[in-house]
Amino acid sequence: MWIPVALRKTPPTGIESRDTRQPALVSCGYGGGSVMRIPAHSVCTAIRDDIVSGVFRRGSRLTEEQLARRYGVSRVPVREALRTLESEGFVVTRRHAGAHVCEPTEQEAADLLEVRTLLEPLGAARAAQRRSEAHLRVLRGLVRLGQDRARRGQGEDLRSLGTWFHETLAQASASPGLIALLTQLRHKVAWMYAVEPAAAPVEEWVEHGAIVDAVARGDVERARALTALHAERSAAAHRLRRVEPVRTSQHSVNTERVRT
Repeated sequence: MWIPVALRKTPPTGIESRDTRQPALVSCGYGGGSVMRIPAHSVCTAIRDDIVSGVFRRGSRLTEEQLARRYGVSRVPVREALRTLESEGFVVTRRHAGAHVCEPTEQEAADLLEVRTLLEPLGAARAAQRRSEAHLRVLRGLVRLGQDRARRGQGEDLRSLGTWFHETLAQASASPGLIALLTQLRHKVAWMYAVEPAAAPVEEWVEHGAIVDAVARGDVERARALTALHAERSAAAHRLRRVEPVRTSQHSVNTERVRT
């Protein structure tokens, strides 16, 4: 059975994961009656990841049967996942046509990017007030790795490290509602935009380091200001993805990727 990449994610080398949550599980029977237990939320994560990466094109129809077959699960967790993804704005249910991948407008995409640039500074300010020593250890470790990879010109590593940095900074805010919003915005922005490589990656990671220093000192306003400046610079590197619309609503799961 194929296991989605989303079910196999691990932190960057040298970084300790602090996520000890125990999600609900679903059982998946296959060959010989054996059972594999997969976290229920991972089905939603796998579908979302496939939408973001362009495996499922915007406007494509998503059927429970085909998704269940693709991920090796029953239709029950798929149905739950589609409901969650509809609430997040990735999926829309059309009358008499079933579930389809959403087709956001350019204005909707621009609004989401702007909202993220407003919320990330708030997250950093909250982190300066509420961060734990564990969060600081992870953030400092990521900055060290990022600065090292930037000096070596290892761009692919920098992208994943940057994502991990911002996720950890959001977690350090200790605000469940804000964390959920930032996580959803990060997914949707990645879906709608391609990001140009940083022209000066070493300087970018110097900015990350300065943000962590402000958070460590509990300097709320400096953490907010540095993150706002960083978010504005990052937004300027985003380029809207251009995709060809699906021409008929009769398409089922489509595996053609978007063009960036």
